[in-house]
Amino acid sequence: MRTFSKALGFVLLVVVALPLMAEQGTKTAANPLVYINTVFENASPLFWEMGDQGEVNVFLMYDHERDSPNRAAGHWHFRVEAPKGSEVPIILNNLDNIYNGRKGSPAKDSSISYVSPDGKTWRAIETELLEGNRLKLLVKMEAAQMYVARLEPYRLSDLENLLDEIRDSPHVDIRKIGETVEGRPLEIIQVGNRDALHRVLIRARAHPWEPGGSWVVQGMIRRLLRDDEAARACRKRYSVCIMPMANKDGVVRGWTRFNVAGKDLNRNWDQPADAVHAPENRALESWIESMIAQGRKPDVMIDFHNDQNGRLHISRPDVDLGQHLALMKRVEALLRKHTWFTEGATGGKFRNPGSIGEGLLERYGMQAFVHELHANRIAGLDSYPSGANWELYGEQLCEVLYELFPAD
Repeated sequence: MRTFSKALGFVLLVVVALPLMAEQGTKTAANPLVYINTVFENASPLFWEMGDQGEVNVFLMYDHERDSPNRAAGHWHFRVEAPKGSEVPIILNNLDNIYNGRKGSPAKDSSISYVSPDGKTWRAIETELLEGNRLKLLVKMEAAQMYVARLEPYRLSDLENLLDEIRDSPHVDIRKIGETVEGRPLEIIQVGNRDALHRVLIRARAHPWEPGGSWVVQGMIRRLLRDDEAARACRKRYSVCIMPMANKDGVVRGWTRFNVAGKDLNRNWDQPADAVHAPENRALESWIESMIAQGRKPDVMIDFHNDQNGRLHISRPDVDLGQHLALMKRVEALLRKHTWFTEGATGGKFRNPGSIGEGLLERYGMQAFVHELHANRIAGLDSYPSGANWELYGEQLCEVLYELFPAD
């Protein structure tokens, strides 16, 4: 009798559970997702799981700063696999960044994302800011796979293609100056007359999630190498020395801010570089010192970044700032005149201690500044940021520099 009661209870349990199991199965079937793939160059580290409402929860993984509580997650790049014509709702989690003990987030009401069916042709889509510091985006499957990225990617392979494209030009010198933590070569690309009276140093991609600078320098290089009168005039008046991708290891791995040894490559420039944990900075520092020793110190240094303001960061350390501020005022005016730039510059007593702009000004008297590129909107074009728009900016910068320097 007791055995029969147990059996009856089990049958009743199964009968009650079957509708619940069917309902859960229906929910899972309602979500068309097949897989989220991150096994490709520049894909961001993450894990994912199905939510209760048919959404896909993507959890970004933080990269961390050495000897610090700071952490960052703001780069996403992954491939969604689902039937063509379906829609996949995705919620991005783990956006609770920490910097200098303060909480911050890349998630804003104005945040955008990019999608592409082939990883080459990208278009912007809007996101929705959710409670709990999360971002929701709806991926419409134009093909059986769709790439999703924070911004239009610029990968190490894109840089390598550019180097192959330009290395045989008589106006280009590509020189290895060091290696990353993981042994990838770091180069300086010099375009223009090596003996020109004026020199510009540009660095891009200290932070892996920020591709804008990579697109800008690509546009600039290609413009300077055209065979027309304007390009020839620019190459004669000034040369440009470019470190095109400072944090190659982080770009390959799809990280957000730090290098693979946990160093922020836009900090600690107020002191000699850590050659073990930040060999990327030590390589550039050594190159700068060699240029100074040759009497060829760059006239201006620009460090490109992405953020959600798009301003020029003009630091004001405790040094004689008269010449520096006058030059920065001219730079801003020429950017407004010749490019789509409208966002302006920091004022007052703005400081960014340890940044490359402030550090090079303090240590070497170099006219250096950080140039942020807005990650959500280009006001001057009334458009979203894109590789093409940033390349255009690089082209326009050539004329800015031509007018910035006096004729020989």
